[in-house]
Amino acid sequence: MVNEVSEMGYVDQSIDPGIPLIREINRMRQEKNAVILSHYYVEPELQDIADYVGDSLGLSQQAASTNADMIVFIGVHFMAETAKILSPGKRVLLPDVKAGCSLAESAPVEKFAEFKAQYPNHKVISYINCSADLKTLTDVICTSANAVKIVESFPPGEPLIFAPDKNLGNYINTITGRNMVLWDGACMVHEQFSVEGILRLMEEHPDAEFIAHPECQKPVLLLARHVGSTTSLLHYVQKSPSRKFIVATESGIFHQMKKACPGKTFIPVPSVDSTCGCSDCSFMKLNTLQKVYLCMKYEKPEIILSPEVMDKARIPIIRMLELSKG
Repeated sequence: MVNEVSEMGYVDQSIDPGIPLIREINRMRQEKNAVILSHYYVEPELQDIADYVGDSLGLSQQAASTNADMIVFIGVHFMAETAKILSPGKRVLLPDVKAGCSLAESAPVEKFAEFKAQYPNHKVISYINCSADLKTLTDVICTSANAVKIVESFPPGEPLIFAPDKNLGNYINTITGRNMVLWDGACMVHEQFSVEGILRLMEEHPDAEFIAHPECQKPVLLLARHVGSTTSLLHYVQKSPSRKFIVATESGIFHQMKKACPGKTFIPVPSVDSTCGCSDCSFMKLNTLQKVYLCMKYEKPEIILSPEVMDKARIPIIRMLELSKG
């Protein structure tokens, strides 16, 4: 039985093992008019129960377009915040309140405000993988898929700050020839891939293509046949004639890659400190079927943002969507 639900929304995980979780989740989905979103990086069983699976922004846009009253975001905190910003009239739940993000947390809003003040003439472009508070200090949001387009929407001489991912920012500087000022933040998963490990895998699998997410460090990206967002990597393996791929991103995407390309082989690049030969985000893996059931039953933890923060944070997202058209 459930022991308690605390004021902060953390639910005790002791539940009756006989409860048919998927059946109960489906029942509550109907009764509460809920939509379930799963990011590519969560466990396969959680992707399989979702109404929509994808990248964070795409999921939030899908949810905003539905008539659901409740959004259950199986991902991490900044993603659920983005869903709330785009759907302020809907309740947004996150199965585990502790599911944060190393990249988002690498840019505390107070320290970033001090950093920004050092560059008073610069516009700020922030990767969507940041907190709602950081979005309020941002001129335009970008994703890994549209970052080049967003950066190039500014005049060539416009001084820019890019936050919070220094690796994505450096990659975009390389592609565009810009010299954006970069905040010193990074994703702990994508930072852990080593060139030596990749070269070893490429030697062991000479028939494999190496593809990577742009949150990886520059030496890793220089080795890649294709660099792109998680969705871009998924599309690439579907279109490529190759039958084998070495993939440098979080391991959750392999579930969708295998479903889309059952005859192809996908080899994860392990993190340097990995004991399982994989590249898992520990925050994403905090989400479980049990926690989804509990959060839907008790409607906690709920994402609560002030109207002021939502209004300010929505502006750079809308600007991004407008600039991305066409």
